[in-house]
Amino acid sequence: MSNATAAAAGDRLRITEIFHSLQGEARCVGWPTVFVRLTGCPLRCVWCDTEYSFHGGEWREISDIVQEVAKYKTRHVCVTGGEPLAQKRCLDLLQRLCDAGYEVSLETSGALDVAQVDPRVTRVVDLKAPGSGEVARNLWSNLALLTPQDQVKFVLADRADYDWALSVLRERDLTERCEVLFSPVHGKLASRELAEWILADRIEVRMQVQLHKLLWGEVSGR
Repeated sequence: MSNATAAAAGDRLRITEIFHSLQGEARCVGWPTVFVRLTGCPLRCVWCDTEYSFHGGEWREISDIVQEVAKYKTRHVCVTGGEPLAQKRCLDLLQRLCDAGYEVSLETSGALDVAQVDPRVTRVVDLKAPGSGEVARNLWSNLALLTPQDQVKFVLADRADYDWALSVLRERDLTERCEVLFSPVHGKLASRELAEWILADRIEVRMQVQLHKLLWGEVSGR
């Protein structure tokens, strides 16, 4: 392989889809957003709703990805997966999007190191509760890297998950470090039940439901 070919190969990412929708979760919920979904994930959460992104995808030049994002003429961009950080060039994409002036968020499982993510990016770190089947994959050192612009998300399937999240919240003073989100697993835990637990325990977390599923159901590309 020539140096030119190697350089070109190094400036690509495998992409499952790029689409325009309303942000369904986290701080920017409701804002028109361009989603860049990278292919591949080393985790296998039992409630995962994007299994179609585990394999396949299309190799795209980073410059082409940024150009496609620009077509939608919106300021919010979310890089997601799968697990986007499983592709090392994701860091380059995040930097390029920030340089282009977008408000960029990264949705990551929390199993991979977020230290090298561009500081302009909002990191949404999804800590895995026991009900996910992947609690052992949490990289706890990530929490010390988070700032007030970042967010930690707990997706909860039942009361045991909630109690686990509550203990993590208190032991690690997460609400003092960044915004904390509690979300019910769609179809597993009733939103009202989670809301009542949060109110009863008087914890300073933001509860969220998945807006896109309320609007469009299980349709991919939304």
